[in-house]
Amino acid sequence: MQHNATTLNLSSFIEQHAWLSPDREAIVFGDKRYSYLQLNAICNRVANALNEMKIGYGDKVALACLNVPYFPIAYYGILKAGATVVPLNVLARPREVAYFLKDSDAKAVFVFEGTAELPLAKTVKEGFDEVETCEHLIVMTTDMFGKSPFAEHKTLTEICAEQSETYETYPTKPDDTAAILYTSGTTGTPKGAELMHLNLFLNCVIMRDLHFNAQKTFEQKTCLITLPLFHTTGQTCQMSTNLYMGSRIVLLPRFDPQTTLDTFLKEKINFWVGVPTMYWAILKHIEENNLDAKPFAENLEVCTSGGAPMPVEVMNSFEKVFQTRIFEGYGLSETSPLATFNHVQLPSTAGKVGQSLMGVDVKCVDENDNEVKRGERGEVIIRGHNVMKGYYKRDEATAEAMKNGWFHSGDIGIMDENGYLQIVDRTKDMILRGAYNVYPRELEEVIITHEAVSLVAVIGVPDERLGEEVKAIIVKNRGFENITESEIVAWCKTQIAANKYPRFVEFRTELPLGSTGKILKRALREE
Repeated sequence: MQHNATTLNLSSFIEQHAWLSPDREAIVFGDKRYSYLQLNAICNRVANALNEMKIGYGDKVALACLNVPYFPIAYYGILKAGATVVPLNVLARPREVAYFLKDSDAKAVFVFEGTAELPLAKTVKEGFDEVETCEHLIVMTTDMFGKSPFAEHKTLTEICAEQSETYETYPTKPDDTAAILYTSGTTGTPKGAELMHLNLFLNCVIMRDLHFNAQKTFEQKTCLITLPLFHTTGQTCQMSTNLYMGSRIVLLPRFDPQTTLDTFLKEKINFWVGVPTMYWAILKHIEENNLDAKPFAENLEVCTSGGAPMPVEVMNSFEKVFQTRIFEGYGLSETSPLATFNHVQLPSTAGKVGQSLMGVDVKCVDENDNEVKRGERGEVIIRGHNVMKGYYKRDEATAEAMKNGWFHSGDIGIMDENGYLQIVDRTKDMILRGAYNVYPRELEEVIITHEAVSLVAVIGVPDERLGEEVKAIIVKNRGFENITESEIVAWCKTQIAANKYPRFVEFRTELPLGSTGKILKRALREE
């Protein structure tokens, strides 16, 4: 008797809830409401349209979209077709878009037209035009029935107009790649972390259990998403986890303290994930405007923080003002993302990011991969169902990251006697700007292409609001003595994503070098 391979497709929970609770709201965006039945039907149309374009199992499809309903619609439609989603940073510049499309072998890209402040479709089109191998650009317009800004490219509505609302989801296997998330490396160019359907599905299951396992109820929950959906936390810990649960997800394209508070109240939000700067901004807003937090906090059950260490003072203040516990977690794009979390049944420890998830091993090791004693510093390494398949088309980088079967995070941590992890440093020179990882080498390779730049070192400098800000220290080329800091910053803004370009530039006649000729960044940071 032939044994059929196990199938698992992350989009299956959309179908499940469309069958179980067809009229239950799935997505809320302003006054727009999409039920699970409607969401499933439009995702099916997307999958049928992709198949008509000869795109299916194993093909890569990029997605550049703000926090609007088009993101989940395209995301799960791509997965239904058996293809792999490649979410793009919406702040990426054309040269970065071209790199992502080419490196991922994307055959198509879905792009939201954007806003006046962020003309996303225009930026992506410029990158798309540089890549011959990407065949289709599909525009998702603000007005669903609006016309494409580019005559030669169709809209999502146009490609779906004649498609059926039924579709037999492709039977992907658990170890098939569901998404490729680009994570910059200290070696320069970003690498695509291949996350399997199993990685992402189990992260959803565990995230659900961590938050709501104590509640024996089928009452629908509501989650507010203010983190960008192209980011692994918004995408998996919020969007996929809550749709798996049958929750409503409320989308905000942009974080703003008052709008977030108003949405807490209007949509009766139960669950929210923010980065520490968002918690800080809400507390500051309440204090400055002398607001009563009680009405906004009435329905909040769970708040989670990630992306950067939460200052103890901010955590204590928020929990006191909102009477809601904040759970911290830790993870990376390569770990789908969660690796550790503060469990509901156990007390949180301020300044620590919880304990390892079920089925996940986490330890701190020395340079020889030997586990260090509890309370001592070591590199954080991770093993489990959450770890990526590898870096797309980068066998050497994968082998280096996955030494001895463990993923090496590059982060320095301390594990206490009870298994609580504290992140204390980074082995590399990564800058943590707000919730975003900024990798100096990637920026340096761009900045040094400027004709005025002879040598450059990018470092993080302390910043009260974001934790760290990006600074470029430059040695000028001869003949460019009159170029200014502001001119370099302005040029960087056209070449590098808005969350990464240097806000500060300093010119020097030389940079400190070590015996091997390497720039001593530690010396620069210590200054």
